[in-house]
Amino acid sequence: MDTLRRVFGKSWSSNVRLDGKTAIVTGANTGIGKETARDLAKRGARVILACRDMMKAEQAVREIVRDTGVVGVIPCQLDLADTKSICEFAEHIYNSETSLHFLINNAGVAICPYSTTADGYETQFGVNHLGHFFLTFLLLDLLKHSAPSRVINLSSLTHTMGRIHFEDLNSEMSYHPVKAYVQSKLANVLFTRELAKKLEGTGVTVYAVDPGVVNSDVTRHMHSSIQMFVKAFSFLIRTPAEGAYTTLYCTLTPDLKSGGYYSNCAQTTCSRAGRDDRTARILWMVSCQMLGIRWR
Repeated sequence: MDTLRRVFGKSWSSNVRLDGKTAIVTGANTGIGKETARDLAKRGARVILACRDMMKAEQAVREIVRDTGVVGVIPCQLDLADTKSICEFAEHIYNSETSLHFLINNAGVAICPYSTTADGYETQFGVNHLGHFFLTFLLLDLLKHSAPSRVINLSSLTHTMGRIHFEDLNSEMSYHPVKAYVQSKLANVLFTRELAKKLEGTGVTVYAVDPGVVNSDVTRHMHSSIQMFVKAFSFLIRTPAEGAYTTLYCTLTPDLKSGGYYSNCAQTTCSRAGRDDRTARILWMVSCQMLGIRWR
């Protein structure tokens, strides 16, 4: 399999097979996640679609199986807005899987009206950052056991607009959907940076990915004027399959720098805030405190 990828004039191809490998893709019932799962399945991987809506997950599995002819695609319920659901999912994985080689933290919500998770966290910070932080924590033993293995965190170029508001992480004093979203995407980059340091020597590597501007379900909460822009300039905006390219690049390409930030199938420089080691350490400690876990 030699799939040619073209990203802004650059070409990238990979014929890597993943037979015998297991991958989890969160939010894989639609958009970038589904396209990522489809590609991994074609390469022979056992792919677990971790989704909140099981009906949509099962439909995605049927579609992928129909289109690819492969059968190693499994739907599994996971609600990243509920730590109880995350615990149940992790328990199921340990009971059903003997290895885990790729954890692709793809799911996310964007620029939505104010709401909170089941545990009382602002939804964008709670799902995009804390949910994946907790999921990774719970699955880390299996990732280490299966090393070499990889964790891939989907962020966004919008992280460059973000700041970690330690005085108001839950947006309890004030809420703006864009401010909350870009904070969560910066948190993804900082989590990747700190996690890579803590995993040195374990065989588990971690990468932050900017998928580009993608026309997907993530726009469903955005203002109608933004949605109209997406439709009017769709020729400039990536399809979900194109949005999956850099995720796949970080999944398949050997010898990438752990902790790096990747865009357009290449390592690039994230924002200054995304390179702030002190903020990354504090965010790590605060996240552990919020979730009630010890992770050194």
